[in-house]
Amino acid sequence: MVHGYHAIFGAYGFWLPNDPRGSWSDFVGAWALVRFGRATKSIERRELTEAEERRRQSAKLALKYPPVQFSDVQAEAIGRGFGKAIHRSGLTVWACSILLEHVHLVIARHTFKVEQIVNLLKGAATRQLREERLHPLAPYGRPGRRLPTPWVGGKWKVFLDTEEAIENAIHYVEDNPEKEEKPRQHWSFVTPFGGLDKGWVTYY
Repeated sequence: MVHGYHAIFGAYGFWLPNDPRGSWSDFVGAWALVRFGRATKSIERRELTEAEERRRQSAKLALKYPPVQFSDVQAEAIGRGFGKAIHRSGLTVWACSILLEHVHLVIARHTFKVEQIVNLLKGAATRQLREERLHPLAPYGRPGRRLPTPWVGGKWKVFLDTEEAIENAIHYVEDNPEKEEKPRQHWSFVTPFGGLDKGWVTYY
């Protein structure tokens, strides 16, 4: 039985569908990126040659908007947005790291599908950034139109079906900021994982 999810979703421009390092995409949806190659559907990650890295950076420059990187202040606003959505929806989040270009969460199973949960959190974070006038793509807004999304479409997900899998995912997410030479993050909406109920499990 699936008890939770490790969900990962990126900021706009974070991981392109034809990234030579591999991606989980089946197609390249933006015409500006087609000339940089086909979708690289693969879960294997590898080091790039210099030529591949140049191609990857050139593809990012071809995007309609600059790739988004969240400042610490913006990350805090995203966290406030997450907190509001988590409280309203009764979600249980066991771990969260909001990084420069992407987000990691370990989420308990819910009546919502993980795809709905991610969309809910993205929307709440975007509203919070907009309300606090911290939206990273605000300079590209047009009168009467919605601001461009600061998020890439879709998400990655890993189903967690054992306590060990959940604990490993939590440790991985909690350790992630250190890879960017940042301190560990502590969010008020995170609930410490206390193990799984050995009897009947009900998800709200």
